[in-house]
Amino acid sequence: MKTFKGGIHPPEEKELVKDNPIADFPLSSTFYVLVQQHLGAPAKPIVKAGDEVKKGQVITEPLGFVSAPVHAPTSGTVKEISKMVHPVTGLLAPCIVIDADGKDQWADGLPLERDPSVMTTEELMGAIKAAGIVGMGGATFPTHVKLSPPKEKTIDTFIVNGAECEPYLSSDYRLMLEQPERVLGGTLIAMRILGLDKAILAIESNKPDAIKLMESKAPPQIQVETLKVKYPQGAEKQLINALTGREVPSGGLPMDVGAVVQNAGTCAAIYDACAHGIPLIERITSVTGRGIKHPKNIKVRIGTPIKDVIDFCGGLNDAAKIIFGGPMMGIAQFSDDISIMKGTSGVLVLTEKDTNISHYSACISCGRCVEACPMCLIPSTLSKAGEKSMWQMALDNNLLDCVECGSCTFVCPANRPIVHFVKYLKALQRAANAKSKGA
Repeated sequence: MKTFKGGIHPPEEKELVKDNPIADFPLSSTFYVLVQQHLGAPAKPIVKAGDEVKKGQVITEPLGFVSAPVHAPTSGTVKEISKMVHPVTGLLAPCIVIDADGKDQWADGLPLERDPSVMTTEELMGAIKAAGIVGMGGATFPTHVKLSPPKEKTIDTFIVNGAECEPYLSSDYRLMLEQPERVLGGTLIAMRILGLDKAILAIESNKPDAIKLMESKAPPQIQVETLKVKYPQGAEKQLINALTGREVPSGGLPMDVGAVVQNAGTCAAIYDACAHGIPLIERITSVTGRGIKHPKNIKVRIGTPIKDVIDFCGGLNDAAKIIFGGPMMGIAQFSDDISIMKGTSGVLVLTEKDTNISHYSACISCGRCVEACPMCLIPSTLSKAGEKSMWQMALDNNLLDCVECGSCTFVCPANRPIVHFVKYLKALQRAANAKSKGA
């Protein structure tokens, strides 16, 4: 089975939720829709307090090409434009609060049934852009941008990421198992846009039933590849290396080696947008962990309060930490006054025993982090630079190539928070750049 150099084998913990079919989450009474749900230029609200909105209606305007609109998750009335904690940045961010009317009425013209096979590539791209689709594996990069490589970049490989290597999470697995036609339909559309006649759907070997089903459903031009179970197998640079042997250069992008990677959930959203005109207003999310009474995989609207999600899953059970995403790359939350976003692949609730918080000590130079690093970096050096706020030293040691996967922190016997040091160093570097530009 194919894989990459480095990586680790954390406990999978997927048995808590992987066999639970997708459950439809009931409509909440109030939705908190963050304006910024993507990487890139921000969007701005185009509705105001008192406005009536319908399900699927555009409520924000993207400010630039690398941006994406946000849509109303249901019908109702805009209560206010306020601020709430952003689950990714931890800062207060603009939020459109919608009081649902319970009717769940679509905006005029939606859904829009059409045949993607007779649409032009321009029409397909327009549908994807208008639907506000972003990477649903957590990165949230606008999909229409990823499918628009510069003319000088020749793309010959399209990869659908069905690895789902993060422990605990099973949302992509359930999607492939229960709704394979959406994933495959979106893959064919992306292939048409990129001008390709073949694609690779990559799935880790711990999902044999999904592999078997996809092999039986996939058309000849979509090849299903089985990957070795190893974290971070689903990181796009490692995925490309495992499947093609190509290495994305330092500071480069997948398109620099002729590849484009999209998450399985993103492909499903592409199909919805092109075949039905449905914007990205809901997603499949794993709500799991021993800190939740009844773990579930749910289909939930964007903007749904996390408190409602937790109640739907039976409430908390000796909970110590709530994480958006998985335990390796997810972001711990300091408040439960947050809502589901486009990139929320999981809501993980850990107990005190699961968190295993302990003090860290000085680096013992064991080299385990170097062996585990999938980017062939020296994490111990970055860690030491972080302690002394030496961001220039970190840059000289390829700081920006770190994908923050957490493999180094996981294997460190000194319990050093290496990824936290890396995030801190990157923040220092961004601040220095901003100051330089301001001068």
